[in-house]
Amino acid sequence: MKKRYLFMLLAVVAMIISACSGDTGSTSDGKEDEGGKKTLVFGRGADSIQLDPSKVTDGESIYVTNQIYDTLVRYEEENTEVKAALATDWEVSDDGLVWTFQLRDDVKFHDGTDFAADDVVFNFERWTTSAEFVYYGYMFGASEEDMGGIIEEVEATGDHEITITLSEPNAPFLQTLAMPPFGMASPEAVEEHGDDYFKNPVGTGPFVFEEWVPDDSITVTKNDDYFGEVAKVDEVIFRVIPDNGARFMELQAGTIDLMTGLNPQDIGTAEGDDALQIIRRPSMNVAYMAMNMDKEGPLADKRVRQAINMAVNKEELIELYEGIGKEAKNPIPPSLWGYNDDVEPYAYDVEKAKALLAEAGYADGFDITLNTFSNPRDYMPQPKITAQAITEMLKAVNINVEIVESDWDTHLTLTENGEHDMAFLGWTGDNGDPDNFMYVLLDKDNATVGSAGNIAFYKSDELHDLLKAAQVEMDQDKRTELYLKAQEIIHEDAPWLPIAHTTPPLAASSSIVDYVPHPTGSEPFNLLDMKE
Repeated sequence: MKKRYLFMLLAVVAMIISACSGDTGSTSDGKEDEGGKKTLVFGRGADSIQLDPSKVTDGESIYVTNQIYDTLVRYEEENTEVKAALATDWEVSDDGLVWTFQLRDDVKFHDGTDFAADDVVFNFERWTTSAEFVYYGYMFGASEEDMGGIIEEVEATGDHEITITLSEPNAPFLQTLAMPPFGMASPEAVEEHGDDYFKNPVGTGPFVFEEWVPDDSITVTKNDDYFGEVAKVDEVIFRVIPDNGARFMELQAGTIDLMTGLNPQDIGTAEGDDALQIIRRPSMNVAYMAMNMDKEGPLADKRVRQAINMAVNKEELIELYEGIGKEAKNPIPPSLWGYNDDVEPYAYDVEKAKALLAEAGYADGFDITLNTFSNPRDYMPQPKITAQAITEMLKAVNINVEIVESDWDTHLTLTENGEHDMAFLGWTGDNGDPDNFMYVLLDKDNATVGSAGNIAFYKSDELHDLLKAAQVEMDQDKRTELYLKAQEIIHEDAPWLPIAHTTPPLAASSSIVDYVPHPTGSEPFNLLDMKE
């Protein structure tokens, strides 16, 4: 316990030094300028990886692309129920295989070209050209052998009508289409910019891409011709401020207006400041430590993975979240339907962990690495301190851990490539369906080196059969039974150390009004306003 608090004290001291001496970038604030222009400055811990939403899985990129792109359907403001967007109406055949969508006829891309059915066909065909379009593969079962996956055909059956034919029913299909990766890109812009399209995005959304200064800021401006509710702010500047404490100081100083990655210990300070407010995002996430089962060595043995789960005192780890986290035992959060509350978490038991390690042939322990990211995430606000705490706990069972810290982009690349032993990562649900957690993060289909969503490289045939059955089952009660069983299998095989589910706090200027944070982790900013 004393060591853990020492880690926290050292981290706070480092944070203060960084905040006082580091470069915090531009000093734009959210007040109206002399011409009455409203600028919202959003502070975050890391830059976007790229601005082509179909090629990324990280929240930092999606924060921005959510402003630029629209999808065929979208979620309600407060939940993952689906409503109209670029599509106004839709129907599905009795066998669940043919979906027909009626499209809006009054939409233009930001480059001035008209949006029509052929553009939807173009985007779907583009997503099947390369494994780079990772979410298409994750959600529709695409592979190198079958790039289309379960989608057999996307056809323009009218100027503003499309028909999508599936090879098998897919229960979460409509929810999936509302996910940010399936935002519609301008075909002309894609063809014009080629490989550089990721930094020259053109969609139909409420904001237009203006400028990207790498590792500093991204600026988007209001789309006055937006078919939906036109934004109340004129521009949004996404600023990169890596240190949590420095970012909070800028919020206090008024140089930013809204921020993520708040240190838990700063929540009380913000709540006590009349100029600030705390906004809590609904919980739909999980933080975990994946154990790479593809590598030869101790982690390939289930007993070792179970022992690691027993050697970590989750109760102490959750104290590091200071009230915003709850202990995780499953790969999906309790807020999601299909959650298995009957699963018994691994009890903290050092002696039993040692016995399991001895049984597996590792009585004397072993050396191993733990990869962590340096910037805070909604599901893990203090990654380095969390890594240090786990390192100390595993010493008690003779597991010697070397912490390897990387920036966000590097961390994602090396974990997708399977270069780690153990690694931190997390997930915020995209569509409110258990499939989006368990299939994306733990199915063998998504354990491909180079594009892995399943960074434990866990390849259970039994789990795969359950998850695929759940995808084609249209009865939710029957799907629930399949997911309950899936969680029992995952718990037994222990590919992860599940850590926490959080209710992520955002801190904002009290001038921000009508801001409703979405449980998926980000939202377009056209509905919020800034009072004088």
